[in-house]
Amino acid sequence: MAIVLGPNRYGKAEVRVVRVTRDGGTHRIRDLNVGVFLSGDMDEVHLTGDNAAVLTTDTQKNTVFAFAKKYGIGELEEFGLLLARHFVDSQPTIHHARVQLEEYAWDRITGPHSFVKGGTEVRTAVVHSDGSGGAESVVSGLKDLTVLNSTGSEFHGFVEDEFTTLEPTNDRILATAVTAQWRHRGTDSKWDESYAAARNALLDAFATTHSLSLQQTLYAMGRRALEERPELCEVRMSMPNKHHFLVDLEPFGMDNDNEVYFAADRPYGLIEGTVLTDDAPDAPSAWN
Repeated sequence: MAIVLGPNRYGKAEVRVVRVTRDGGTHRIRDLNVGVFLSGDMDEVHLTGDNAAVLTTDTQKNTVFAFAKKYGIGELEEFGLLLARHFVDSQPTIHHARVQLEEYAWDRITGPHSFVKGGTEVRTAVVHSDGSGGAESVVSGLKDLTVLNSTGSEFHGFVEDEFTTLEPTNDRILATAVTAQWRHRGTDSKWDESYAAARNALLDAFATTHSLSLQQTLYAMGRRALEERPELCEVRMSMPNKHHFLVDLEPFGMDNDNEVYFAADRPYGLIEGTVLTDDAPDAPSAWN
């Protein structure tokens, strides 16, 4: 029986970089968490400890900071592509780069240089590159986008067995924290415009879909994004059901006409799914 080295990669995780851009007296802030993961001719470092092919993770970290200074941080995906292409193009032993990015929002307060941190929502991107002229993929997205419909949601007609206690309902609160990723057909999108439009499509579909299940809502959201944004070919979503249960107020002599709820944080239903166009190109590495 032979024992061999399988797929592998290495890199620097969670490089926190904040870039302040000064336009005269007015400042802009981009606050990122960047992960770099590289693969290529790395057999010897695993098998014999020979580090000749290794670009150190400390160098990867420094590159993130240097690129933030040299190029600034404009569109999230473009910054990721710059980094990924650099690592492959500059190092003969590196054949593939994966750059993962998260962006944390800061909202301007009164004045040119005062900010308050935004909500829990985080913008995300994952970039893969085999170097300039090679195969590339870009997946944009977001996580922790918390949304709620106070009505317009039902849930009934489900399987019932001896352990079922959940009552069917024709009117409930539907709430979730959306994690969504959408794959681009190419690497030449107007990233900020595309992100804002895809996000709006998801929100519009959530708000306007009369929901019979969270699964139905998930599909409607993914479908809307693909219908409105031709540069996208696939949407993947993970949506926990943030349950709101009606409180029994009868012991206090009170009715509860869908007005008072207990918000339960766990356990929760977790709904996940993929919506894609029938001509979506294969991109097995895009999600990994």
